[in-house]
Amino acid sequence: MDILFQDWINLILRWAHLITGIAWIGSSFYFVWLDLSLRKRPGMDEGVYGEAWMVHGGGFYHVNKWMVAPKSMPPELHWFKYEAYFTWLTGFALLVTMYYWSAESYLIDPNVMPLGKWDAILIGLASLFAGWVIYDLMCKSPIGQSTGKLAIGVFILAMVAAYGFTHVFSGRGAFIHVGAMLGTIMAANVFRIIIPNQKKVVASLMAGEKPDPALGLQAKQRSTHNNYLTLPVLLMMISNHYSMLFSHDQSWLIVGLILIIGGLVRHFFNTRNAGGSGKAIAWQLPSAAVGMAILAMFASYDPDAAKLADQEIITGDHALAIVQTRCTACHSANPTDEGFDEAPMGVMFDDIAQVKANAQRVLAQAVIGRAMPLGNMTEMTDEERGQLGQWIRAGMPE
Repeated sequence: MDILFQDWINLILRWAHLITGIAWIGSSFYFVWLDLSLRKRPGMDEGVYGEAWMVHGGGFYHVNKWMVAPKSMPPELHWFKYEAYFTWLTGFALLVTMYYWSAESYLIDPNVMPLGKWDAILIGLASLFAGWVIYDLMCKSPIGQSTGKLAIGVFILAMVAAYGFTHVFSGRGAFIHVGAMLGTIMAANVFRIIIPNQKKVVASLMAGEKPDPALGLQAKQRSTHNNYLTLPVLLMMISNHYSMLFSHDQSWLIVGLILIIGGLVRHFFNTRNAGGSGKAIAWQLPSAAVGMAILAMFASYDPDAAKLADQEIITGDHALAIVQTRCTACHSANPTDEGFDEAPMGVMFDDIAQVKANAQRVLAQAVIGRAMPLGNMTEMTDEERGQLGQWIRAGMPE
């Protein structure tokens, strides 16, 4: 595929993914807020569970909620489903065009597991399907009857998937697949449970039958799961921009911290929207802040720096030789890698001055983050990364 054409396809899909994702998240967060803000008041119609009054854009809105359905249906009923469907479709298309089409660069790391391109793609696709099947079975099992047990089960599922992905794919590919698996679960909840259950309720009402309340409860359970998974999934879907997350030797533990922190933040908003105050909400955000501090310290720790502390620092010529051997296939005035017509972000390492000018990028991306070279195509060794890091931290002596 032509590089420029692939870039345009990537841009269009990414923009579409953002647009549909914002629409899905916006409607999801709104309805969770609405559900939690409903209040019982005198004079409500029969069968109304609660009502909410809102003001926005110069107008007032009055919303009622029926737990099952009203006695009669209006001629026009608004459904909220296509936002979820198109968010997943555009996200999957991005996964294909970036991680599957260029699997050698973004998905496969020979130092983790020397996979063939199609082997890696099939593992990725199978994991998305398997994640949904296991999750759905848990929800329908006795575990699904307990909110606490189910939450622990979903957390364990995500952690097992993260551990497996980080031992099969590159760090970048592993993180994106954790996010893609959870995103698939969220979209499948809408497609397989929430919308079908709502259609069954409407059909029962139109037939003059009493709808099954269990259908609404099941849909509510899946909607709540989607609500708590949203913030962690958002961070994992942009994690490819932050190598300190996906490149850590124990990055699967970072996934766990992200799930906990995102869940705490979402729980704060949910509790507050439900009318909670004081002690009910005082602990969530401070706990999330502590979790974020732990995440930053854990992700930033560089064990190689301590190992090389007593070793002799390499010379500038040695550092230049490492960089030119491992990095100039892409980062040069004349890249030899077929994937690049020019140096990415204009960063070049054709001489020692250019290496020194971009030393902090090298430290972050190649030494600490280990995100570069892409897919470690030039097979930079851990020793070389450590030597470069030590040389940069020592002030880049000649």
